[in-house]
Amino acid sequence: MINFTATYTDHYQLSMAQVYFENGQKEHQAVFDYYFRKLPFDGGYAIFAGLENLLEIIEQLRFSEEDLDYLKKQDYSEEFLDYLKNFKFSGTIMAAKEGDVLFPNMPILQVEANIIEAQIIETILLNLLNFQTLIATKASRMRLVAGERILLDFGLRRAHGPGGYYASRAAIVGGFNGTSNVVAGKDFNIPVSGTMAHSFVQSYDDELTAFRAFSKGRPNDCVLLVDTYNTLKSGIPNAIIIGKEMEAKGQKLMGIRLDSGDLAYLAKESRKLLDEAGLTYVKIAASNQLDEYVIKSLLEQHAPIDVFGVGTNLVTGDPDGALDGVYKLSFSNGTPRLKISESLSKVTIPHKKQVYRLMNEKGELIGADAITMREEEQVSRIYDPQEILKSLPVKNCSTEALLHLVMENGKRTASSRTLMEIAAYSKMRLASLPMEYKRFDNPHIYKVGISKTLKKERENLLKKYKK
Repeated sequence: MINFTATYTDHYQLSMAQVYFENGQKEHQAVFDYYFRKLPFDGGYAIFAGLENLLEIIEQLRFSEEDLDYLKKQDYSEEFLDYLKNFKFSGTIMAAKEGDVLFPNMPILQVEANIIEAQIIETILLNLLNFQTLIATKASRMRLVAGERILLDFGLRRAHGPGGYYASRAAIVGGFNGTSNVVAGKDFNIPVSGTMAHSFVQSYDDELTAFRAFSKGRPNDCVLLVDTYNTLKSGIPNAIIIGKEMEAKGQKLMGIRLDSGDLAYLAKESRKLLDEAGLTYVKIAASNQLDEYVIKSLLEQHAPIDVFGVGTNLVTGDPDGALDGVYKLSFSNGTPRLKISESLSKVTIPHKKQVYRLMNEKGELIGADAITMREEEQVSRIYDPQEILKSLPVKNCSTEALLHLVMENGKRTASSRTLMEIAAYSKMRLASLPMEYKRFDNPHIYKVGISKTLKKERENLLKKYKK
């Protein structure tokens, strides 16, 4: 686990916090909403990830003596620094369940705390949730096309610094099976996996000797990289020799890995040679700049690939690189708050809220969620928050509340779920989403609307602030 302290924040959070403190506002209560405005990858859904890490960090977040010494040099007052000595989050958090399938403009998480605490945790909240949600969503798209084939995260060396640590975790939430990242495997109990590098083969005078040494050292998980010199003329024939030698010892060659060239063609030819040699159990793994589109193409070409090792395009969230999640004030000091913009898409939704997933009489998703005032329990029609003339009747729908109490008085309200439990939940929730929302090309748009009561409250605030 990375050691986070409360200085893992932006400078302006502390600047604002000092002003609140000096103006006697430190006990003013505020509600902030976390949500994103646009789905990543031009897709139809996102997978929520990072919540368990966030709650664990917030519960322990403090300013160290070293932090306070540093802040003293940044022109913060002695009185404010004395206040920060005893800082800890003591507020309430409501959130969707990690692993759930989510959509733009709906509150995913709500923070209710004094204004200083709520501001100081904003940066780490956005940092963790935006990144892990992006990566989990990318991983989920690869799982959709890979079916039951094994997906492994090979991305640490291409990740953005320590981001690779949480990328490995988020990949599991999105449906991956394991990682090459040893520290993430240790900390998050993720199965670790790996083969060998080309340098290992090159370090020996010949390929066969290298393969023989590796099979001796790793007899229980031996996967041979076969493209260092010539895949079909050298790599596969030498792998077959090793496979036969291992059989004679009562062992089995686990697999071979392809890392360059025409992967579909090489996989087919490799499978043919392995099967002819009686090594039908040997798996074929492929790597090298894979993403959901490349995997989809390979499988459409009937490439007999059993394992996909995905690196760069997974852990960098290519091509998007970031999720545009935001953290906006919706209620403060007993009053609903609103941010106005010339762009209606950036006009916020005020008040303390709840989000309901809507289902028909068969319990099937209708492709719409309702944002309501927190105390509302029934809604008959929802309104598009950006195109106010658009609405959808939902009178006979059953509902499921999505925001749950996860932290109260700065303490978690329930025990943490394991990463595998979160991944299983995410798999179940994604399976309930109709296929038209999961397709890559022009996915159907999932509707997120506000209740009539919330619409009126928003309109009243717009009139008030536009005077």
